[in-house]
Amino acid sequence: MTHTTVKSPLAPIPARRRSPRETLLRLPPAALGAVGTLLFLLLWELVPRLGLVPARFLPPPTEVLVHLVAHLGTGRFWSAVGNTLLGWALGLAIASVAAVLLGMVIGSSTFLRRFTSSTIEFLRPIPSVALIPLAVLLFGVEIESKLLLVVYASFWQVLIQVLYGVADVDPVAANTARSFGLTSYAARLRHVVWPTTLPYLMTGLRLAAAVALILAVTAELLIGTPGLGREIAVAQSGGATAQMYALVLATGFIGVLINISFRALQRRFLGWHSSIRAEVDK
Repeated sequence: MTHTTVKSPLAPIPARRRSPRETLLRLPPAALGAVGTLLFLLLWELVPRLGLVPARFLPPPTEVLVHLVAHLGTGRFWSAVGNTLLGWALGLAIASVAAVLLGMVIGSSTFLRRFTSSTIEFLRPIPSVALIPLAVLLFGVEIESKLLLVVYASFWQVLIQVLYGVADVDPVAANTARSFGLTSYAARLRHVVWPTTLPYLMTGLRLAAAVALILAVTAELLIGTPGLGREIAVAQSGGATAQMYALVLATGFIGVLINISFRALQRRFLGWHSSIRAEVDK
């Protein structure tokens, strides 16, 4: 007689093994980013070690990081960092204040939006580096040359976002504000326009901060104003390739810190916004 074994419906189902991709995706974002960074450094280390690129043109990161640590103990390095950040901060502040004021004025008027749209679309695509000859003629190698490039490049990032924010004001909210007695422009600006524009403004500031750093270093590299860019040019002209890459890495680290800082500001001032809440919940 043949006996048939029937599996109980309550028998435990064996757990499915996760794939490496699923395992990595379950890591916290910071840990996953660290894994990506380590893989990049490993690839960079292998390229010169295997002779794919001569080490005199692309030193391995182990050598570059040694020079970076050595730079951290020198006053010349920190002086260059200070000059770069000074130009970055001043240029970003000037561009942001001007862009917010002008954006609020232009965005609040249909006539001004139409009147200035062609001018903005003409000026905005002009690369800031094209203004280097003008900057040198006007200011030489002084900090004003750097500021001219930084302000011009950062201004458009903030202005466009402010214009988008003002245009996105809900007409129903504007009419409701009027019905509740908010008839003055200042009251509507504070209670209706500003809350709608603020998320756009924060995005514009984060973009402008990155652009401002790029143009500050570019001005130092090409014009010769004091800062990390000039130190990179000096190291390159002297054949100190590893030191040059160390300074480039330092610039990258500063950019990462700036981005982290502005993202923290976004979470601080836009905690009520749906996009920030969704980002925190992930």
